[in-house]
Amino acid sequence: MEKLYKSAPVFIQNAMISVFNILAYRKRYRGAYKTYRKEFAERNNWSLEQLKKNQEERFAALVNHAQAHSTFYKNLYQNLTTPENLKNVEQLPIVIKDTIRKNIDAINTINKNNAIISKTGGTTGKSLEVLFTLDNFQERFALLDNFRNSYGYELGKKTAWFSGKSLLGQKDVKKRRFWRTDYYHKVRYYSTFHIKKEYLSYYIENLIKFKPQFMVGFPSSIFEIANHGNRMGIDFPVGMVQGIFPTAESLTTHKRTVIETFFKTKMYDQYASSEGAPFIFECQNGNLHLELQSGVFEVLDENNCPAKSGRLVTTSFTTYGTPLIRYDIGDSLVLSDKKCSCGNNNPLVDQILGRIDDYVYSPDTGKINLGNISNTLKGTKGIIKLQVIQNEIHGLEIFLVVDETIFNKSIEKKFIQNWRERIGQGMKLEIKYVKEIPVAKSGKYRMVINNIKDLL
Repeated sequence: MEKLYKSAPVFIQNAMISVFNILAYRKRYRGAYKTYRKEFAERNNWSLEQLKKNQEERFAALVNHAQAHSTFYKNLYQNLTTPENLKNVEQLPIVIKDTIRKNIDAINTINKNNAIISKTGGTTGKSLEVLFTLDNFQERFALLDNFRNSYGYELGKKTAWFSGKSLLGQKDVKKRRFWRTDYYHKVRYYSTFHIKKEYLSYYIENLIKFKPQFMVGFPSSIFEIANHGNRMGIDFPVGMVQGIFPTAESLTTHKRTVIETFFKTKMYDQYASSEGAPFIFECQNGNLHLELQSGVFEVLDENNCPAKSGRLVTTSFTTYGTPLIRYDIGDSLVLSDKKCSCGNNNPLVDQILGRIDDYVYSPDTGKINLGNISNTLKGTKGIIKLQVIQNEIHGLEIFLVVDETIFNKSIEKKFIQNWRERIGQGMKLEIKYVKEIPVAKSGKYRMVINNIKDLL
């Protein structure tokens, strides 16, 4: 099918994408989907007590299912007392990605032939394949659509989508055509593999021509386009885009500011994962809420004790095919004690820190996370893109793509000062100026590559 797609004319490729989506959407939006949508809409204003009771019931159901149908969990919990009781969750062993991968056949409760298969991106070099039941798959989309619908989004409204789909050929690059369109559903897919300085104006020009009501996808790609538009003084039409939904990457304050400024709209953040993590959604007040209907969130310190800030361990209620119970997902976040007035009574998150590996380490100051790294751009101009790589404990390599008409020695000095404030004076800091920083195989751009985490 891929070979046929690549050899077909563009209008046939667009038609093939439409047909593919029609078949995919049948799986998502038939069956239990409408029932779930109705239920979630009715529960939007549930009290915290109602949410917690529902969470306890769903946790028990998942654990009982896993014990009954998964050899792995049956053996793992055989000596535990009432593992299905959420109050006893801390007695359950934490499982990591390597454990899931090595024991996947014993963990899975359904056959691949009866499953919807999802693969993690593998940005750390280790992907994971999980199985979803059709019911769980539809429930996840019902939850996601319930969130997006609160901001006006519906399937069929014009949408610009930036994801890791490889849709283009060399002829497209020569013709400066970096998109394909599902005209039936009014979705235009923009390539995230060609986000380069010399192409960005073509993206903006086509976005203005396409007139999307919503944008969805990798915030790093959307940021590059917005940053270019701001630098070039392009005036994006007011009121065209009603909202932007970032996916798959952590959204930093800096990226949000640049994107919202250029596209003259708001971003509405959400957290999940390819393997089926429970959801975190941003409300109308700009606060992030744990969605207790989708799972259990534990924030733990280095001793596996509950903490306000730390690594995230999740239990997802929509992973009956490949149960993920107390799964160390590799992300970290900060909880909040505040309450929100939006009507959503789910607990608040102060900040999603993203991948635990998205940090650099300084012997003088410790770990510097992604948000703090992003803030090294404060007070600077002309830096188009940066990537920091740590291959040794006492040194960093920083790759910069800059606008030479703006960037100068004074800005470089400020940038270095920002870094020194975070890493101290003892580390070697090597800055390399490059024309381009490539994206990963998934189409994602990684600001931080940490190759020394195993040494710490």
